[in-house]
Amino acid sequence: MTAPNTTVLVLGGGPDAERAVSLDSAAGVAAALRESGRYTVVENTIDRITLAQLRALPGDLIFPVLHGSFGEGGPLQDILEQAGRPYVGSGPAAARLAMDKIATKLAAASLGIPTAESCVLNLRDEACPLPFPVVVKPVHEGSSVGLHLVHQAAQWPAVRHAVDADARSRPDRTYMVERLIPGTELTVGLIDNQPLPTIHIQPADGPYDYEAKYHRDDTRYILDPPLPQGVDAAIKAHSVTLARAIGVRHVARVDFLLDRQGRPWLLELNTMPGFTSHSLVPKASRHAGRDMPALCAHLADLALRDFAG
Repeated sequence: MTAPNTTVLVLGGGPDAERAVSLDSAAGVAAALRESGRYTVVENTIDRITLAQLRALPGDLIFPVLHGSFGEGGPLQDILEQAGRPYVGSGPAAARLAMDKIATKLAAASLGIPTAESCVLNLRDEACPLPFPVVVKPVHEGSSVGLHLVHQAAQWPAVRHAVDADARSRPDRTYMVERLIPGTELTVGLIDNQPLPTIHIQPADGPYDYEAKYHRDDTRYILDPPLPQGVDAAIKAHSVTLARAIGVRHVARVDFLLDRQGRPWLLELNTMPGFTSHSLVPKASRHAGRDMPALCAHLADLALRDFAG
């Protein structure tokens, strides 16, 4: 058992669109680590951080609970590597690949994992590049930030205008178009590349967007849901295969859509899923017998294990 004088530096915040979620997640992780009795905890809220600033912060290991391009997509991981302390989560290469939804889908397709057709949205072209219905979303954001569903051609001009305006105000944001697959959303959490129980996500109405994920209480989460024969095993196998191919470490969540014919399609892979009261990996872990304090302490243990190795 880890001595309680081992200090975990829990980082939250960041400069990305999911900053508010990150702050909630970081608070949840810090509280859980304290409750575990396994670690001493120091919390720090950051925006962008330099190597010198990180080195000035205390902590024997770092638990960076940031969501978005900087905190989850590689730049922070570069700094964490240079800092030379163990940290929870994937390294820079895996973080970058997983943060890029199109790169993730290309990796999945190369492994034989079904994923819907997609392409980068060229805003200089007024036409939609794929047949309707489609989903339009940022390539490098999570939590359904900037998500648009376009069911028919008449909706396209308004969505394209909204996306163009957003892209102009956020020149670092690139959008993609993906074939919309009507169906059921499923998610599989991974701890040390071992799958947790599958969760079926049932929004009360509309898509599973930012509001449904973090602010509404009417979304239903069904653990170990009844699924067509072989689907549960297939999506868990796909999740592990993709995570290992990308090089994911410690924790992840892999999202799928189950179409009306019972076929699963990969959506994306998240290398630092949420740790809020609404978050799915803690729910699945609790269902499997490891509550939030034990889960967070176990992730810290994995960081120490891999650093020592």
